[in-house]
Amino acid sequence: MEAAQHEIRAVHTASTVTVYQAYSPRIGLPAARDGRFPAAWKRDRMTWIKPSFLWMMYRCGWAAKEDQETVLAVEIGREGFEWALRHACLSSYKPGVHPDRATWQRDLKRSPTRVQWDPERDLRLRPLPHRSLQLGLSGEAARRYADEWTVSIRDVTPLAHEIHALVRNDDLDAARALLPREQPYPAAEDLMAGLRP
Repeated sequence: MEAAQHEIRAVHTASTVTVYQAYSPRIGLPAARDGRFPAAWKRDRMTWIKPSFLWMMYRCGWAAKEDQETVLAVEIGREGFEWALRHACLSSYKPGVHPDRATWQRDLKRSPTRVQWDPERDLRLRPLPHRSLQLGLSGEAARRYADEWTVSIRDVTPLAHEIHALVRNDDLDAARALLPREQPYPAAEDLMAGLRP
């Protein structure tokens, strides 16, 4: 079945959503060990969370890029995730979604969350025709993410390496079997209004 063009797909439960980030071991290892972000994690900077495991693999080069060697699966409360969507603005101006560029720029300045849709990736990290959500969190959203919404943090770097090894050996069926089971997220239509280009 063909995926919808702009649809949130994620590992989720009745109360949580899993997103991915990659950090240097200096940040990632303490975060996974303690189940929360360390003081060294900058709460005043924009941070991007990604519900797509393969988009994260594309971004961090299967945990090989500098300062992205530790991949974290961060389970956050659905209430927090939906708060982020409710307070979001598209990261770029889209005629037809925004009345005009000036209105979009004003909304963007006021919004603690940004939404970006990037091409989803396959196991070889090639772009797919449908899009994957990225959420940029700043200010209040970043602080809430780090200190209120986070339920658990796991180091999934070994999983990334295992899947990558299978892909390199052309064993795509075995690699696919290890992927996190991402399903369409049941976001209410009013929550997504204005967030789809």
